[in-house]
Amino acid sequence: MTRDCDALAANGPAPSAPSAPGQLYPRYPGYTPRRDGGLAAYETVLARAGFTPVAGIDEAGRGACAGPLVVAAVVLEPASIRRMPGLADSKLLSPQAREDAYAEVLRRAVDWHVVVIGSDQIDATGLHVCNVSGMRRAFAGLRTKPGYVLTDGFEVRGLGAPALAVWKGDRVTASVAAASVLAKVSRDRMMRDLHERFPQYGFDRHKGYVTDEHVRALEQHGPCPVHRYSFVNVVAAAGPSNRAAMTTVADPADPAEPDPPRLEVADPEVGSVEVIEVLVASGLSEVSPAGASGQNERRMDS
Repeated sequence: MTRDCDALAANGPAPSAPSAPGQLYPRYPGYTPRRDGGLAAYETVLARAGFTPVAGIDEAGRGACAGPLVVAAVVLEPASIRRMPGLADSKLLSPQAREDAYAEVLRRAVDWHVVVIGSDQIDATGLHVCNVSGMRRAFAGLRTKPGYVLTDGFEVRGLGAPALAVWKGDRVTASVAAASVLAKVSRDRMMRDLHERFPQYGFDRHKGYVTDEHVRALEQHGPCPVHRYSFVNVVAAAGPSNRAAMTTVADPADPAEPDPPRLEVADPEVGSVEVIEVLVASGLSEVSPAGASGQNERRMDS
């Protein structure tokens, strides 16, 4: 956490002298997250320094070879974080605990926004490009104007607000953990719906990730429309006749992303918990599987 704390402290008030040899930045008394501060440490320090509210951004489905990439941005207040004892990195929670945390985040969040990026858009422009673009869109979709942004793992430029990439941010910051939960639960629900359409792959169990079961299903049935053809294992399963027609998608670090078409779902009568089911039932399935038309978004209801 030291590297992240030093970077965060660099945006604070006037510093005192460096407290340890080799320290990159001087310490800012009262403005450095404590190791024992729990998930609210970063948000509390940023609020104390005047950077409020704080938004966290995270994604789900980056490593899957089937289904969409889902990106979420969440804004939490430090006081509400302490009332969410079940909040944690979504990967560390059981499915039921994730559902409970999901409902709690939607109940207590100041604001949130979810972006769904289809498999064909990932194939067309590259996974990292879609990931960064999705983070920017999730942030831009917030109605609240955050004073600071925390992202998980890598820097995202062009957000229009001070930002910090936190190593394993979904495990050490509440806002990123909340975004992780929203993205993960939303995507899992979508994959369960896709299982109803393509039951031979077992999407309800592995959620599109590369497991032994998924590999066997690919070998037996070949890819379906929601598989990502930019993944080597999917191309291999497609057979020689299809490989020649496929081109490898370059995935540069951070080019200027295109602005793909998107479907907005903004029905105030729809409850927040059902957001992704709505996208699957009324949006994605009418256009093409798993949001193949591009990006689908859902804002927090006012």
